[in-house]
Amino acid sequence: MLWWVYVAGMYTSFFDVFSIGIGPSSSHTMGPMRAAARFARELAGRGVLEQVETVKVYLYGSLALTGVGHGTPGAVVYGLLGLDAEKMEMSATPAIATLATEGKLLLNGTHPISFSAMQDVVLEKEITLPEHANGMRCCAYDAAGQELADDVYFSIGGGAIRRIDEMEELPEPPPVVPYPFDSCAELLRHCKSENMTIAAVVRCNEMALPTGMELRSRIRKIYDTMDKAIERGVKTMGVLPGGLKLPRRAPRIYRRLAEMFRENTQDALTIIDWINLWAFAVAEENAAGGRVVTAPTMGSAGVLPAVLRYYERFGRKDATVGREHGIEIFLLTASAICSLYRAKASISGAEVGCQGEVGVACSMAAAGLTAAMGGTNEQVANAAEIAMEHNLGLTCDPVCGLVQVPCIERNAIGAVKAVNAARLALRGDGTHFVSLDSVIATMNETGRALAAGYRETALAGLATNALTC
Repeated sequence: MLWWVYVAGMYTSFFDVFSIGIGPSSSHTMGPMRAAARFARELAGRGVLEQVETVKVYLYGSLALTGVGHGTPGAVVYGLLGLDAEKMEMSATPAIATLATEGKLLLNGTHPISFSAMQDVVLEKEITLPEHANGMRCCAYDAAGQELADDVYFSIGGGAIRRIDEMEELPEPPPVVPYPFDSCAELLRHCKSENMTIAAVVRCNEMALPTGMELRSRIRKIYDTMDKAIERGVKTMGVLPGGLKLPRRAPRIYRRLAEMFRENTQDALTIIDWINLWAFAVAEENAAGGRVVTAPTMGSAGVLPAVLRYYERFGRKDATVGREHGIEIFLLTASAICSLYRAKASISGAEVGCQGEVGVACSMAAAGLTAAMGGTNEQVANAAEIAMEHNLGLTCDPVCGLVQVPCIERNAIGAVKAVNAARLALRGDGTHFVSLDSVIATMNETGRALAAGYRETALAGLATNALTC
């Protein structure tokens, strides 16, 4: 069975770790949208787009089992329309309105075909493709019913996709960077030999890539998107979509904190309430299909923004660097930690459970906070290890396939846990009994051993015991 392909010296770019899209799921919404958009583009590239009369999309495995709750059919439609998740308007586009009223879809944004999301997006719940749990097949036919294209794609986590012919090897050679690493030990060797921080290593690697000149502006854009998601989530009231009728809790938490401030109420644990608030705000925005940042996925999108806001509001007074530089150190360091998990494990809940999503986010945030607070490279690795060690075995069993229960609260718990992991690491000297590499290997082993029902299929755990959808 093929999973994630290990490549020596593998390095995942900052641009691949952090990407902007619409919720609720990077693997079930963003990935299928990108795959469908790629299919539409490739029809044009093959010169057959104008001959297409109908398109069928088949969803397999986790995409089929939890796809409706994750909004996968709608994401497929957006992709076939050729829309970009980072740039598209959040309101319904004229093309979507035309599909709803006339049953016509502008394939790749230009070619009209007949299409019904109810009939032409097929949920194959009994089939899981051997290459990956998140599989989808896109087929195009001409007016005579002759097949023009038949491509299989996989959504492998964090919004990344692979076509089936790319699963056995990377679609292109690994990026050439001055300091490649696929283990924490190798990363720390680079740091020691060059007398650099982890963030500095990532910065040097990014500057060696064609996108290097965009790094600072990209960091600012990632930060701004996270920040705006918090602000929207704090202010937006109402009920989350999907049938569970869950009320948004972030505005209520915020009002209570504001009352405590006005009344000068003293509570030694108020900081935890703020961290919970910020994580809830982003996680609820994601659950509502809002624009968030994969960190490393959308299901875990609330953890890093909450911890980053904690750093700005409460932690930075003890830091030795300025605000902008601290934000860069935080995000660059978090990117390096994510690269390690992507190289030796997975960030897909459908492969390794929620330890690959909220667990990795917690590890990334703990490392980023430790670095921004002036911790040594060894303390950063220790913080990342502590965070993941106490997320091992975390299952992915969303109720009704929605990224709501237990996902929203889990983001808040993960954010608080990340802060605690950073504090523990900063109180030590960086030496630790369990290495980050060993905990990543354990996480991967544990995730693969989880029964399928606990890996984003909604076939076990809370998904079946909490209520019947």
